[in-house]
Amino acid sequence: MTSPWRKARRSNDAGANCVEARTNEGAFEVRDSKLGEESPIFGIKVTEFEALLRAAR
Repeated sequence: MTSPWRKARRSNDAGANCVEARTNEGAFEVRDSKLGEESPIFGIKVTEFEALLRAAR
């Protein structure tokens, strides 16, 4: 099941740092919200994304 796109909290309305994310059948997907449907989608397994977040912290 695919969840709706959610805009990142750190995104702003001035057009900078705009990222949206969703889960899609066990994967985590990220896209540039400024490009909307035209944006390429970066997909990664949820477990791998969680590991990336832990490493970034």
